Amino acid sequence: MRAALRRGRLPGPVGGPGGRQPLVVDLRSDTVTRPCAAMRRAMARAAVGDDDYGEDPAVNELQRRAAATLGTESALFVPTATMANLIAVMCHCQRRGAQLFLGRDAHLHVYEHGGAAQVAGVHSQALPDLPNGTFDLEQLELTIREAHGSRYHPRPELICLENTHSSAGGRALPLTYLRQVRGLADRYGLRVHMDGARLMNAAVAQGVEPAQIAQHCDSVSLCFSKGLGAPAGAVLAGSGQFVAEAWRVRKLLGGGMRQAGVLAAAALLGLQHAKETLSRDHEHARSFAEGVQALDSPLCSVSLAAVETNIVMLDVPGAWPCPAELCERLRAVSEEEEAEAGRAVSVLLLPWSARALRAVWHRDVSARGTELARRKLEFVARKCQEELASGLHRAPPGTGGA
Repeated sequence: MRAALRRGRLPGPVGGPGGRQPLVVDLRSDTVTRPCAAMRRAMARAAVGDDDYGEDPAVNELQRRAAATLGTESALFVPTATMANLIAVMCHCQRRGAQLFLGRDAHLHVYEHGGAAQVAGVHSQALPDLPNGTFDLEQLELTIREAHGSRYHPRPELICLENTHSSAGGRALPLTYLRQVRGLADRYGLRVHMDGARLMNAAVAQGVEPAQIAQHCDSVSLCFSKGLGAPAGAVLAGSGQFVAEAWRVRKLLGGGMRQAGVLAAAALLGLQHAKETLSRDHEHARSFAEGVQALDSPLCSVSLAAVETNIVMLDVPGAWPCPAELCERLRAVSEEEEAEAGRAVSVLLLPWSARALRAVWHRDVSARGTELARRKLEFVARKCQEELASGLHRAPPGTGGA
């Protein structure tokens, strides 16, 4: 279902009754944010130069600040986190046919068009993801050991982690787990790259400095256009030698930019306010999840223990409504809803699988918007249950037809 949705545009807001525009609460992703007024001012005032020559002051400051935040020697500004991950793979795996290990549901494996294979010529060995976004370390070591020193297997060179783990519902990888992966990699001479698109969310959730997470990796990417709210950009961080090579690969991939300071200025502002912004997002996500649990609806449920950051996965157990239908009803508005609630609200969520949908909080969703989303879900769940009670649809398990 996720692949089907991504073949076309995601559904957007609809018009309200009588042509009036509803209030839209967009929870499809934290990539939908728009630059705030302060970011726009910073972009307009940014001192710029030719970044390809290393002469853009704003880019240089962002790279310096990002490296300091992540505790690395250096960092490189790139257009997207997808490019950052591909550059990392190409720098760490310089022999074609090298092998990297990653999760089956990892963003790098599923949603980045197989760049590791298409461009880098690297073989991906996908392992099952546990519910919290980690690997079974015994299985990981067994898989590495089978390939290590074998003339018949691809050469194992890299382990890729994702933190927070999107498909696991924004779970933050435990620090003890990161230490264990680092130790395993060292035993077999492998390197570790972290897809840290939402690494700042993990740091805020765990109450640690980002460097305490990044220290276990040889390289780490960080995205500015998700929870940090910038319009574009990411960094790839690591040792000075690694970033020097990454610069060359960025050039190869067409990622060299010129007066990129207009983008770096927004990213720098997002990085400076990360803790405040992301803490608020996490609070709103938790509040919504608690509201869903309080509904006690047979149509959808949530595991509060799994809500660690800004992502909430809602389980949808029945044949009807399926996640896509539930999302469509949350998006749609009606005169009945407006008469009952006093205004029309269109809530945008993403069907994530055959039995789940995803909601993601970001800086553009306030506490008020969160409450309106909860009320809309309550309204939709009630109307769906009324239809089930009337026999229009097959009831989900345990509803008794109501």
